[in-house]
Amino acid sequence: MTVQIRKATPQDAFALAPILLLAMEDIVYYLIGQQDKARAIDFLTYCIAQKDNQYSYQHIWVAEANETILGQASLYNGADLANLRQPVLDYITKEYQHTPIVFDETSAGEVYLDTIAVAPQAQGMGIGQLLLRHIIDFFVHNQKATIGLLVDQENPKAKSLYLRTGFSKVSEKSIFGKRLDHLQIKPTAKDS
Repeated sequence: MTVQIRKATPQDAFALAPILLLAMEDIVYYLIGQQDKARAIDFLTYCIAQKDNQYSYQHIWVAEANETILGQASLYNGADLANLRQPVLDYITKEYQHTPIVFDETSAGEVYLDTIAVAPQAQGMGIGQLLLRHIIDFFVHNQKATIGLLVDQENPKAKSLYLRTGFSKVSEKSIFGKRLDHLQIKPTAKDS
């Protein structure tokens, strides 16, 4: 099976929403103020299909084989978080009559890996690692940018993958009641 990695399009929103939900189910339920999987998928589908927001297709890379999306990685400039988040919050207020309290998970100085997730049928096939290596090549090696992410301290398998790929721990955070490690990978002298 040949896996290709490409930028997402608005037409990918319907296929991408359930995959993104795998990476952020509790957060989406909190944001929309209800534990309704169908509504959560509708929320993500809407956001992914729109421009200029935190979950927009503009920030998503997809891994695809035989015209089937197997996984995704969503990244954006940490300095843009407030501007990208506002349309999402406005939509939540309008559509779900909810005003969630949010936290800054990133800041200027890093490209933030918001989510990376693999479709259930493709898990264990190395898709997550393939996506991770692609975004590291694109952002760190080619654009000389630092990538940052948060990983749940109760998910040692994911943390191990990130550490093996070259990330290192820079701090700890507590967001949405979870203890998270803030990891980064930075360009090295050989990237110059």
